[in-house]
Amino acid sequence: MAFPPPKIQDPQTEHTHTAILLHGRGSDGPEFAEDFLSSITSQQMSLTESLPNWRWVFPSSRTRHSTVFQEEMCTWFDASSLDDIQKDQELQTEGLRESVHHILNILEAEIKLLEGRSDRVSLGGISQGMAISLWVLLCAPGRITAPLGGILGFCGWLPFAHQVECLVRRPGIDSIHRKRLVSEFFLDTIADSTSRPERDAYDLSVLNTPAFLSHGLDDPHVSIYLGRQAARVLQEIDIRVEVQEFTGADADGHWIKEPEGFDHILRFIERHCER
Repeated sequence: MAFPPPKIQDPQTEHTHTAILLHGRGSDGPEFAEDFLSSITSQQMSLTESLPNWRWVFPSSRTRHSTVFQEEMCTWFDASSLDDIQKDQELQTEGLRESVHHILNILEAEIKLLEGRSDRVSLGGISQGMAISLWVLLCAPGRITAPLGGILGFCGWLPFAHQVECLVRRPGIDSIHRKRLVSEFFLDTIADSTSRPERDAYDLSVLNTPAFLSHGLDDPHVSIYLGRQAARVLQEIDIRVEVQEFTGADADGHWIKEPEGFDHILRFIERHCER
């Protein structure tokens, strides 16, 4: 089954930047766009009003079977448990493979629209969408040859984080070696017949992309400890990570705290992406 076309919110003025943002399990691009773009900062402005030259792209996952809910639903990959993220990990790889390649294609297209300025394109998502955006970043070497503007992650986690933590803590390896080992691990995990560059050929510059990760301490769906683990893995490969933790967000804590969280997003964008 094909992926649906993304929901796109065009810029209000000349297009200079793009954000690609991915929904969580059971949602879709239009629903996430409506909730995200209607939220406001402490200045009583939405992000589209604060960033009028930005194009907002909200892809939708395709429908697939959910092991947890025993039904077809809009989800980037199957996952049998968030209490034990190492359980039945083989269920995740097909969806990860399909979704990562799909989002990489969208990412490349948006960079092309901005005449190759990858630093003017940011990527992120909430919950499962954050998981996919981190996987896209770590699978991007060989296809994206310069840093993105930023990674924006909300209330999410990193599939296979435990294996990566074991990998990067091997003694006697430097930062570049850690980056390469991690990227190779992610590429190998979703490898198929599609050709990719030789291991020593691809550029790791995209892994210099800064990240902002936000998570509710009271999130009942994705534990704060999983969010902290994701941040820790990125820091292990020398990605600059800003972390925001909070309580009392809507959706019982599984959402971005309003307006403080949107203030943080805007400040991060102004520091790292508005070039």
